[in-house]
Amino acid sequence: MMAKAGNPLNRLAAHLLHRAGQRAADIFAGEAGAGGLTPRQFAVLVVVSDEEGLTQTDLVGRTGIDRSTLADIVARLLNRGLIQRRRAKDDGRAYAIKLSTQGAKTLREAQPGAAAADMRLLASLPPAKRQEFLEFLNLIVDSDDN
Repeated sequence: MMAKAGNPLNRLAAHLLHRAGQRAADIFAGEAGAGGLTPRQFAVLVVVSDEEGLTQTDLVGRTGIDRSTLADIVARLLNRGLIQRRRAKDDGRAYAIKLSTQGAKTLREAQPGAAAADMRLLASLPPAKRQEFLEFLNLIVDSDDN
C-alpha cells in the first residue's frame, strides 16, 4: 500500500517508525514465525546464544526491551523450555540465562526465516542505500536523548 504524498502523517518520524515496526513484525511472522517466536523473543535468544549467563538486567541493556516486557518474554521462553536460568554467581538475587538444547535448535531453525524477513524489509530500498539505512536506524536507537 502506497502512502498518499499529502498525508500529514508521512512527515511524522515517530508515526512512520511505528508503522515500519508493525510492517517488520508482520514480515517476521510470515517468514520466521513458524517456530512461534516473536521478533523480540528471537532477539533475546540471539543475545543469550551470543553471551551465555547474562542476567535479565543485562538483557534489558543488550536488547533495549523494557524490564517488564523482558520479564514476560523470559517467562514465556522458560515455559516453552527454550532457556534455562540459575542464580548468578556474582549476584544471588539475579538469574543467569542460558539457552536450552531446545532453545538452540529453535534459534537455528528460526535464523533463515529471520534473514529472509530482513531481506524482504530492505528489498524496497535501493541496494546502495540499505547499509546507510541500517546505520541511520542505529543512530536513532543509540541516541542519548532519554
